[in-house]
Amino acid sequence: MSVLKESTKLTTSNISSLVGTGAGFDLMRYFTLPDFLGKDAPYLLYYMGKNIARQTSLETFDELFEFFQYMGWGELVKIKEKKNELTFHLKGHIIEKRLHQTLLDVDFRLECGFLSESIKQMTDDTYECFEEINKKDNVVEIKAMKA
Repeated sequence: MSVLKESTKLTTSNISSLVGTGAGFDLMRYFTLPDFLGKDAPYLLYYMGKNIARQTSLETFDELFEFFQYMGWGELVKIKEKKNELTFHLKGHIIEKRLHQTLLDVDFRLECGFLSESIKQMTDDTYECFEEINKKDNVVEIKAMKA
């Protein structure tokens, strides 16, 4: 079993050395994990995202946006900021492909969990993230609400 070395944090520079394909990841995420985890899969994926963020060293939103690209999660863009809410769009070719494939039901719970924990690390405020899929515009809107 491979485990992240205790002293190693994930960064945009060392994550780029990993090799992976989106199709294999999507099959594990949307097919195998729900088969093992049942109806709890979306909740566990959210907490898996938070756990990945805890092992990550990101200090700025630019690093966060770059990390999303390296992970193959799409292009994350902050589009609105209010006192207790941040709004992001997740878009790009990868998102369009995921939204319009017909093999699997997709969600973005892993990305939401990662985003909520990353924002907490950068701001010291607790946020919960929720996604809304817009297939027509090929975008996922993620709202980060201060808890």
